Amino acid sequence: MMKDCLQFLIEPAKKLKIRLKESRKRVKLEKKEPLVESQLFIMELARELNKICQRSNILSHIWTSEDLWPASLCRDFIVEWAAVVEERVQPRIISSDYQYEKPEKKDWKGHLLCMLEAGGECDMGPHKRVIMDWMREIKSRTQVTTMQDDEDNSYFPPTVWPGEPVLMMLDDLEFQWKRGRLPNLLPAMELVMLAVLNAYSSIKTLYATSPTADVTLDSDSANPDLLISSDEKRMRCGLERRDAPRCQQRFDGWWCAAGQQGYTSGRHYWEVEVGERDWRLGVAKASAVRRGFRSLNTDTGYLTLRLERGTDLKAMTVPATLLPQSLVPRKVGVYLDYEQGQLSFYDVEKRSHLYTFNQKFNEELYPVFGTVEVVKDLVIRPADVRQPCLCPGPCLWN
Repeated sequence: MMKDCLQFLIEPAKKLKIRLKESRKRVKLEKKEPLVESQLFIMELARELNKICQRSNILSHIWTSEDLWPASLCRDFIVEWAAVVEERVQPRIISSDYQYEKPEKKDWKGHLLCMLEAGGECDMGPHKRVIMDWMREIKSRTQVTTMQDDEDNSYFPPTVWPGEPVLMMLDDLEFQWKRGRLPNLLPAMELVMLAVLNAYSSIKTLYATSPTADVTLDSDSANPDLLISSDEKRMRCGLERRDAPRCQQRFDGWWCAAGQQGYTSGRHYWEVEVGERDWRLGVAKASAVRRGFRSLNTDTGYLTLRLERGTDLKAMTVPATLLPQSLVPRKVGVYLDYEQGQLSFYDVEKRSHLYTFNQKFNEELYPVFGTVEVVKDLVIRPADVRQPCLCPGPCLWN
């Protein structure tokens, strides 16, 4: 009796099982598109960088082919980074044994045919050699040092600690990629390349053109109720309103101040120690109105994170995005990538991501700060000040 009642379920289940078997057979029979040499090169490069750069496990998604880039993107990456390595690494590490022999003019037809048949792969050789020679040079240099220092002459791969801002950015990029917000992990690969390059070259910057921004408060923009320190790195609410000339760039409603420097390009990072009751951090567009008590949200040209009453942490979108109370930080890292249209916030002490705004930027952006604290200062801290590093190998913070 029960079997008869469930008959309407048994038959569809059988058909589904048959379809699944057929689907598995088709998958096995279908030939996968073979990877071109540049794609294989990127996978191998990701594997090598994964060994060298501490906390770069994000690259495992690339060398295990979970994130497979189009062949054209791989070729562009190789050409661009070969040029960067050539320019930055001193002395040049390109061996004369690997000089690329360009085809003679008389054989231009054969060279063109080669390029067409190989899909543009045959001219990638010299660029790949530049990058791989650099990687080999890093390993050999560290191996010699290790052999001199260790009695057993054992070899330990060189390691690089990329620094707190880089770690938080990598975590954020992986978070976005896993949720389909990034088409690929190209930004993460570039970030790790720069971290390793900076550690093993004479240039000691954290990121391309140094993202650690020297942010200072603009006294001419500060609300008259705010007290700004002489070094323009601290602010809090005063007990008496000071006399200040009225001007368009001054906040005369909300207790806020802007940074002196605006940004129209590049990547920039700064850190702020915040109060425990009420604060606001982010950026303001050049066209954003500062006077009055208009809501400072994405509709009015502000991309900010705000804490109210010590518990309500929210991203000032429209409507506001309420964040978990457990995320309330004491020290906030702010990372702006102008070209990518990304403004991200991090809890520096917990090394965790708080929130990211994604928006296309087309005008100057100014850091913005707000507080109602009368005892504790809101403090802009140098992002490169760290405790002595205990990690093995070169460290970008030392």
